[in-house]
Amino acid sequence: MNLIHKITLTVFLTSAAMTAQAQSSASPARLDDVAERGRHVMPFDLEKTQHVFDKTEHGGIQQVIAKDAGDSAQINLIRQHLADISQRFKQGDFSKQRRIHGDDMPGLAELAGANGAVRFDYRELPNGAEIEYSAEDAALVDAIHRFFNAQLSDHARHAVDGQPMKCEHKAQEGNNKHKQHRPMPQPNDSKE
Repeated sequence: MNLIHKITLTVFLTSAAMTAQAQSSASPARLDDVAERGRHVMPFDLEKTQHVFDKTEHGGIQQVIAKDAGDSAQINLIRQHLADISQRFKQGDFSKQRRIHGDDMPGLAELAGANGAVRFDYRELPNGAEIEYSAEDAALVDAIHRFFNAQLSDHARHAVDGQPMKCEHKAQEGNNKHKQHRPMPQPNDSKE
């Protein structure tokens, strides 16, 4: 087995293990409840999309991508939703997350009360969209990480941790302050 195959296998197994861990974090009843509430808040089809949560040094990147890169309807719905919630987050409005995950979601209170100390930068991707969360305050970075962990647990059937799939890219022109990290997810096409 050559080195590239070993690395690919290692990344795949690590990703599978982390996804399995996230899936076991919430009970099946909780997963069902969150998915049902999510269907009333998120306009895209959870079965045709994948959430990716990638924790970074300054916060994290949340992506939602279409499993079928040619599914323009899902891609447009993803973009509409993430553009909307990123604007709401900037105003401290996390009401949609509260409706899906509950008022006691880890990290939620801190993010809602951050008063501009957290940046929420929306970007379109070829197969969906992303929001980059960033903060300078260590307590807010921790809140972002706890928020992502809760999302991974509650959306376990439809979410993966982007950490083992992260790759670095050169900063986009005009944004040289931080390296930009982009997970390269391989959506799970199996039906649940």
